[in-house]
Amino acid sequence: MLVRQTNVTLQQQHVRSRREFLRMIPAAGLAAGTVNWTDLVAAQAPDLRKKGKACIVLWMQGGPSQFETFSPLAGHENGGETQAIKTSVPGIQIAHHLPNVAKVMDDLCVIRSMTSKEGSHPRASYFMHTGYLPNPTVQHPALGAHVAHQMGDAAAELPNFVRIGRSKNLGGGGLLGVDFNPYVLKDARQPPDNIAATTDEDRFERRLQLLQSMDKRFQTRGASQEAKNHQKLYDRATKMMLSQDISTFDISQEPQSVREAYGNTEFGAGCLLARRLVERGVTFVEVTLGNWDTHDDNFNKVGNLCGKLDQPYAQLIRDLKQRGMLDDTLVLWMGEFGRTPRINPRGGRDHFPKAFNVVLGGGGIQGGQVIGSVNSKGTDVADRPVTIPDLFRTVCTTLDIDGDHENMSAIGRPMSIVDGGEVVAEALG
Repeated sequence: MLVRQTNVTLQQQHVRSRREFLRMIPAAGLAAGTVNWTDLVAAQAPDLRKKGKACIVLWMQGGPSQFETFSPLAGHENGGETQAIKTSVPGIQIAHHLPNVAKVMDDLCVIRSMTSKEGSHPRASYFMHTGYLPNPTVQHPALGAHVAHQMGDAAAELPNFVRIGRSKNLGGGGLLGVDFNPYVLKDARQPPDNIAATTDEDRFERRLQLLQSMDKRFQTRGASQEAKNHQKLYDRATKMMLSQDISTFDISQEPQSVREAYGNTEFGAGCLLARRLVERGVTFVEVTLGNWDTHDDNFNKVGNLCGKLDQPYAQLIRDLKQRGMLDDTLVLWMGEFGRTPRINPRGGRDHFPKAFNVVLGGGGIQGGQVIGSVNSKGTDVADRPVTIPDLFRTVCTTLDIDGDHENMSAIGRPMSIVDGGEVVAEALG
């Protein structure tokens, strides 16, 4: 267990008081002006939220080479030394670096014709996470924030949006507010930071009440929104700390055979934790594997990275399927862009947003297929171009989210979840 108390009997005696205290937080916040009526209604009416669906994003930070993953060009000089191997689906081949993923191709849909104009890491990462280009006047919510907002349970004791791994430029709650920022865990093999109580529970509760009183005074001095945000973060943290569900973060509770099936790596642990979180009701989990920015020594670096990716990715798909969760869990593999067909003088591949890959599985996606294609050199999309808004609209459709739903920005501008785009109907079967 991640949270241990020396006096188990005391912990049992305080279960009721914990629940009562947590129920007091919204009321106290309302009295102090830190919780609005919308928050209160959401907390009291979880039946208004969608249940059962979830999304896991496997984020390949740095931009993975499509040629060394899902679009090999074996036999062409642009393909380099990468070979193509057969998959479980006749006619579909992927790079030899991914033998385990090849075995679950029946459940995966590869889009080989993703296209964008953004070749800068920060801008492209932001675009792939929000569906919008950066704008100094608007903080766009990340996809995970939208999913948490539209599908998450406001009364849940675990966060509705969790990021695992070291990443940046990925966005957060944006105009939706701090309630929908991700909970970030750097390494799934380590317990969340600062969750163990350092004092007895009664004293802890008194400290929180004192903090609320101080925040209330702070609000009267012209910092109302800052105080509200501060209180919201503390409320979220407190709810998670005192929850029995905090043990979900402890992957050592899984049988040794399950942990070995995911592989003894940081990314493997992240994928296993993602399954545990979704199983416990978390709506959106993102797991990062980097760095795919292979401007030099591309073939060795990508080979090593695929070695970290292959087993956990395939096992995540198998595990979700075996547990009856895959149909309701969308698994999205993506990076900010692809790599150039031309191999540079350093044996690397540079940024290439013009044609790259995204892979979808589960969540109602029709697996065992490839959508779109590039020409024989890999330099241009030859068939069925798919844009980032197209991808976002497709993801929203699989999760039963209205992509045209509008949220209001701080300057009173309505912003839809998806700006344009069309559903990639072939992906839905």
